[in-house]
Amino acid sequence: MNPESIREALRQVRYPGFSRDIISFGLVKDVICDPGLTTVRIEVQTRDPQIPEKIFQDCHAILDSLPDIGSVKVEISVKDAPAAAGLAGTVGKSSIPGVKRIIAVASGKGGVGKSTIASNLAVALAASGANVGLCDCDLYGPSMAQMFGVNERPHANEQDEIIPLEAHGIKLMSMSFLLEDRSPVIVRGPMATRYTQQFLRQVAWGNLDYLILDLPPGTGDIQLTIVQTVSVDGVIIVTTPQEVALIDARKAVSMFAKVNVPILGIVENMAWFECDAGKKYFIFGEGGGVREAEILNVPLLGRIPIDMATRQRGDAGTPTALLTSSENNVAAAFHQLAAQTKAAVPLA
Repeated sequence: MNPESIREALRQVRYPGFSRDIISFGLVKDVICDPGLTTVRIEVQTRDPQIPEKIFQDCHAILDSLPDIGSVKVEISVKDAPAAAGLAGTVGKSSIPGVKRIIAVASGKGGVGKSTIASNLAVALAASGANVGLCDCDLYGPSMAQMFGVNERPHANEQDEIIPLEAHGIKLMSMSFLLEDRSPVIVRGPMATRYTQQFLRQVAWGNLDYLILDLPPGTGDIQLTIVQTVSVDGVIIVTTPQEVALIDARKAVSMFAKVNVPILGIVENMAWFECDAGKKYFIFGEGGGVREAEILNVPLLGRIPIDMATRQRGDAGTPTALLTSSENNVAAAFHQLAAQTKAAVPLA
């Protein structure tokens, strides 16, 4: 046996709850093959004691069955151990130089308006005086070029870092800046992971108070890559009121709980439509996000109505949160969301 064959065997060990293996996530830091003894050193960032225990058991199940391997020693180093659980365990940490707080905006399913929430949250935070960046981590459905009215290509600095584009006071990075209008993103999981890590670690973000991460929908590999790459201070879950969306929102909450990312709260998007006569129509059901926040015992950060002007402004690259609270009721909801987010993740 040699380190290469051991690593290949360990590709059968999945990170608990996900489809990707511990090798592709870079958790295996060293493999030492001595006569009669193989030592595998693994590093895991989690506060769930069941995760390293499961990895330990699965590694032994694979390696102990290999012929002529001798004794097997699996050493697992755990960062941010269970004793440090909770929001206090992550506040103040960031593996991105100059960035004070990292906040993810996520959803269990697509089509709930997550990118609209992320873009307007970023604009509202900037309007409050914060230095804000927005990273569009939805590689397969990037939308920030459209939503911020940007059609330029980013350049690199002398350190070979990508210089983010800027619009409306926000530093921006998105796969949509690198593609032609009609070009699809056709990459497999490992390449998507590399792009995600590059957007986080090889972009010259500079000094930011908040970096907002617009995650892809679902609970897949990119989400896990992000929480393994940077220390996320909290996640906002976006849902619409109907049960089919709430089911997937629960899955998203469960996933982030497993990897010990604090849930800052729920945003109920498309909560109602109000006609010119002032009557409200609850097209997707009434109060689903409110009830879900109560069940999950997390804050309800906001309820955003369906609004034609908000859709038009998003298509035109001028997010609604550019307006003041007195100018527009939906803008007021976004500014309130920003205020609650700042209170949940203070800078000091």
